[in-house]
Amino acid sequence: MNPAVATRHRHLPTLGQALNLVGLVAALTFAVPAPSARAQMSGEIVSRSELRVCADPNDLPFSNEKGEGYENKTAALIGEELKLPVRFVFFPQVIGFVRNTLRARSCDLIMGTVAGDDVVQTTTPYYYSDYVVVWPEGKDFAFSGFDDPRLKTMRIGIISATPPSDLLVRHQLMANAKPYALMVDTRYESPTRAMVEDLVKGEIDLGLLWGPIAGYYIKRDALKLKLAPIPNEPGAPRMDYHIAMGVRANEPDWRRQINAVIQKRQAEITAILRDYGVPLLDEQGRLIDPP
Repeated sequence: MNPAVATRHRHLPTLGQALNLVGLVAALTFAVPAPSARAQMSGEIVSRSELRVCADPNDLPFSNEKGEGYENKTAALIGEELKLPVRFVFFPQVIGFVRNTLRARSCDLIMGTVAGDDVVQTTTPYYYSDYVVVWPEGKDFAFSGFDDPRLKTMRIGIISATPPSDLLVRHQLMANAKPYALMVDTRYESPTRAMVEDLVKGEIDLGLLWGPIAGYYIKRDALKLKLAPIPNEPGAPRMDYHIAMGVRANEPDWRRQINAVIQKRQAEITAILRDYGVPLLDEQGRLIDPP
């Protein structure tokens, strides 16, 4: 999922999360338990016959209706361990995603959200990644920071309102920026894919993207692009995030079950992420080379 759009990490918690928090207050104020659930006033209203996963229908590399995303594959692994069939409940990853899926109790698990997110209760993180700078492989360039004077003459792609945009402002590089929309209906638009295509065509010189998205396109399409993690700067939004799964806040037993599965199947989950080219960081924030 995407960090800025709701709870996930494709781009990162910004206005979308604040609006979702308002929705959570309203949901807690007005929600009435369904008759079949009133016997469990603790709030543990989780399906016991299937694993119901909240997902976007067209948002690779995360998920799609064909089951081709790494969150689809990871959910299948979770279902296998819990001995439950997996059913995806699809809704576009836009403002209102959590309200219309997890909080509406039509599904019980979000596969990707920033660890510690206050919109949902998060599980143990299952990967750690970063925003990255992407540039053509043949370009005489290596990213060393935003104070590099060469950046003043480069066209830089940026997803609007994501954390790297703050760095462009700080380093007076916004005049060079080509913005791509953040909040779109993923059934019809893919600004991140458009940015990668513009890089390949030479219409921009650099792209600033959430690492899992950049790594996926580079690996899937065997693109001649390089990437480097964007380091954190004092006083700026962070660039690196631990990604967890999300459950409702009043379901601690369900969260413990998912945590147990993550711990047991972590090696297999990591293998799925590597298959999709996700750049992974160690706990010191350094990029881990693929084995």
